[in-house]
Amino acid sequence: MGLHSRRFGAGDPEVMIDINTTPLIDVMLVLLVMLIITIPIQLHAVNLEMPVGVPPDNTIKPEKVQIDIDDKSIVYWQGLPVTAAELDEKMTLVAQQPVPPEIHLRPNKDARYAVFANVLSTTRRKGLNKVAVIGSEQFVQ
Repeated sequence: MGLHSRRFGAGDPEVMIDINTTPLIDVMLVLLVMLIITIPIQLHAVNLEMPVGVPPDNTIKPEKVQIDIDDKSIVYWQGLPVTAAELDEKMTLVAQQPVPPEIHLRPNKDARYAVFANVLSTTRRKGLNKVAVIGSEQFVQ
């Protein structure tokens, strides 16, 4: 049951029985484009209940306590040298304030790490959480 044509003669090539898929692909692409256009844009939003009004003024500024450690590992509280016991006492006093102060710790690069770690652990133990470690090339009195 082959297709016979007078044009090809006796040595006819075989009949092509495969489906032409080009029109099917074209229809599929048109349908895909239509689907993409008609899908609504999804917005991923989270509904939050935000506070309204003016935020309260923070009129109370925290005190700043400067703790320095020089190259001989001597600890200074606001510029005055203190021992470990005096440092502990002073931190206990400032920790009891209604607004805890900011601790600015400025160690010298040649100071012993054990002294620096002791001061940091004392601030943590006393509940002073606002600690800033300020790096400096040298200690200025």
